[in-house]
Amino acid sequence: MAGTERITMTMHELDRFKVIQAVADGKLQPWRAAERLGLTTRQIRRLVGRLREHGPQGLVSQRRAKPSNNRLDSMTADRVLSIIRDRYADFGPTLACEKLWECHGLQVSKETVRKLMTDAGLWIPRRQRPPKVYQPRTRRACLGELIQIDGSDHRWFEQRAPACTLLVYVDRQSRNAVWSSDTRVEHRRIQREQQFGRRPCRIGW
Repeated sequence: MAGTERITMTMHELDRFKVIQAVADGKLQPWRAAERLGLTTRQIRRLVGRLREHGPQGLVSQRRAKPSNNRLDSMTADRVLSIIRDRYADFGPTLACEKLWECHGLQVSKETVRKLMTDAGLWIPRRQRPPKVYQPRTRRACLGELIQIDGSDHRWFEQRAPACTLLVYVDRQSRNAVWSSDTRVEHRRIQREQQFGRRPCRIGW
């Protein structure tokens, strides 16, 4: 008994095989097959000829299991990984890709760098990272119990004044901004009579 040859096809290739087989058997007109597959009638006839000559294997992509023509050669890949390990081990793929070009003259795509770093264990894709656990910041019991301070460096006054840091003070009970200022002034006064029910106080730095 002759052995059975196993052929691996994608779903797209399997659907194409069924349509081309129907054309070869005379059950489907070539122009209808062309409409169904989004091809021309000439391409359909070519596929029918390939099916009759080589069988189902003739409709399978010849590029499968073969390295891409644009594949990075192993010597360049080893050099890229060596540079990244020595100098950019804590960089992300995008920044590492930029540094490879700017500092070493190596023009490698970002996705290639990402794959090399992932395979070498230098980068973990976001979908594979464990979820971050944030400590819940509960609402405080009374006003003034906790004031959160945040700063943002920017040229807030455009060209009319030097760049400065905007400071914002947020009360963690009411979650309202109770005061804001910029760092150009040495002392500021917080008007909190209405918020805290006591006289205003000064904060200096």
